[in-house]
Amino acid sequence: MSYSWTGAPAVFNGTDSGTGGDSVSENLNQWYQSGDQAFIIVASCMVLIMVPGIAFLYSGLARRKSALSLIWVCMMSFSVIVFQWYFWGYSLAFSSTATNGFIGDLHHFGLLNTLAVPSPGSPLIPELLYSFYQMQFCAVTAALVVGATAERGRVIPAMVFTFFWATIVYCPIACWVWNVNGWAFKYGVLDYAGGGPVEICSGVSALAYSWVLGRRNEKMMLNFRPHNISLITLGTILLWFGWLGFNGGSAFGANLRATMACWNSCLTAMFAAMTWCLLDFRLARKWSLVGWCSGTISGLVSATPASGFITPWASIILGIVTGIACNFATKVKFVLRIDDSLDVFAEHAVGGMVGLTFNAFFAADYIIGLDGVNNGVTGGFINHNWRQLYVQIAYILAATLYAFTVSALLAKAIDLVPGLHLRASEEAELLGMDDDQHGEFAYDYVEVRRDYLAWTPAEKDPKEDGIRIIPQHGIEGHQMLMNGTRPPSLAGASTADQEERNYLNSQSSNGKEKSLSGSNSQGIHQHLHAIADQEDAVQSEKVVLPSSPPAPTQ
Repeated sequence: MSYSWTGAPAVFNGTDSGTGGDSVSENLNQWYQSGDQAFIIVASCMVLIMVPGIAFLYSGLARRKSALSLIWVCMMSFSVIVFQWYFWGYSLAFSSTATNGFIGDLHHFGLLNTLAVPSPGSPLIPELLYSFYQMQFCAVTAALVVGATAERGRVIPAMVFTFFWATIVYCPIACWVWNVNGWAFKYGVLDYAGGGPVEICSGVSALAYSWVLGRRNEKMMLNFRPHNISLITLGTILLWFGWLGFNGGSAFGANLRATMACWNSCLTAMFAAMTWCLLDFRLARKWSLVGWCSGTISGLVSATPASGFITPWASIILGIVTGIACNFATKVKFVLRIDDSLDVFAEHAVGGMVGLTFNAFFAADYIIGLDGVNNGVTGGFINHNWRQLYVQIAYILAATLYAFTVSALLAKAIDLVPGLHLRASEEAELLGMDDDQHGEFAYDYVEVRRDYLAWTPAEKDPKEDGIRIIPQHGIEGHQMLMNGTRPPSLAGASTADQEERNYLNSQSSNGKEKSLSGSNSQGIHQHLHAIADQEDAVQSEKVVLPSSPPAPTQ
């Protein structure tokens, strides 16, 4: 490999390449441009921001009573992946000494031999930096997958699944297409930043996990809607920011190809967002912010495999097609009867498939060569490469079938291990994953004001202030709440509201719902979470605590 531009670094001469280099006897930085290294370090940090972005997105899409749990599983999955990638994940995906074309060996076990040799992805950066950057990709993919646990999955079995899933699902698919010895790499597959390992792998694996986990309680799915659209928007913005490092950094250097990838990512995302909003408007006659967020994410997904290959005008077409395809793909879960509650399959798997297919038609050799390294790589139909479509389709099918089959078998195997059953109990699902799995809450309705006893009027207090006097503590029906009984003040809600309340009462009378009288605190929490769910369905009467003490009378 040689560099053609003025001021390029010296070509790595292979000194101590078996151990990654010897910093005692030579300056290992001489082989690389400091600007390229700085760019990839910053891009890695940008990609890291995507993990909390996914956490906030998923939290906002769920109900209040499971909002904190989804943040926890996303962040803890990152901890698991950091260890897995250091331990053997990077070696299984990128070691060049294995030649089977399917998975790597343990040559880089514990990051051995990864100091200053050129990376498998590009000679512009050292392998130590490349391994750090690729770790963020695996972490993002894992965070996407654990969204399948939404509102009914136990968190510890999900973390066990994450470790082994990264080992036997993500690492092999990454090896196929990004390792120089991978069969897809040799076959000529065009996958810029992870349409297979990241997008198809996450979407299909989440679908498989949801299938094994089973559907949520059907009654609890009535009138379901996201509980916090502000969190969804915040998560989307963080994802968009991180995705520029995800796609721009995949050029592995501060070069024109990175800039082109960022441009294409924004174009695809925005046209997908506009298309999605229009499709939603035709049904509801309202402009949905959730629709904008969904379209933006699906566009960024399809740009992942394509942004470093196609032209800007092709990115606009890709955005429109992606918005249509992913919007209609949200109906697939109803056909399959699989409760993919967060639409991971529709947005990520389908978006990845669309982007990979576009590479067969619109990949251009002059876009690929903008990094100054991959000169001479043939594009798709634009470069008269008619066989590329068959190559891309074969890769899509292989990644889809492998990810679904192995993920489903792994999830089922873990579910059979005593103590690692994936599904929470029915009463835990009614109570919410925040309370059942964590004992913490994103929204603590009971302790909004811990000093309310000091100022809330009681029956003996003077009535001149005009505040309505009610039995105890400012909450009408307080004693009924403490005993686990629904106060009559909730009467008059909508039909859907009443139907859910009747269901909860029947569950309690049948002994399926946890008794509230044994624990006053838990009883109030469960009742108020039930009220919160009713608010999600319709805006009706609700139990609240006063936000501030009454002004003293003169």
